[in-house]
Amino acid sequence: MLSGWFLWFILIWVALLLGSFAIGGFFMFRKFLKRMPKQDGLSDMDWEEYYVKESRSLWTQDTRDLLDDLVSPVPELFRDVARQKIAGKIGELALEEKVKLIDEDLIIRGYIMASPKRDHKFLRKKLLENKIDIKIYQHLFD
Repeated sequence: MLSGWFLWFILIWVALLLGSFAIGGFFMFRKFLKRMPKQDGLSDMDWEEYYVKESRSLWTQDTRDLLDDLVSPVPELFRDVARQKIAGKIGELALEEKVKLIDEDLIIRGYIMASPKRDHKFLRKKLLENKIDIKIYQHLFD
């Protein structure tokens, strides 16, 4: 029979293993839901990829650099996913508004619309660091 420290080691190991499976399963399930086709036959991720691809020619190096700078507070593990989601929203706005080039205003509006409210404080801080007036975007933050 198990006893002493070895029993505690096994119990802690099982708890850590189950916790890891639960966390991994949660994120995999979220990704699965984003890949599920909607009524139009395309998933959220398919639309993101479409908007990024269609708006690729509208980006300049300066606007790409600005997006990278704004996304920099996101933890590195999630940064690529966040950049893709935000670029998709910016591309969607650009195509809807039929702009010739993506500019700073469009990037900021798309970033605010694509990011969850809990991340807005980091975005506000980053915009203030870059000396960008956030008063004109206040209605999007609310």
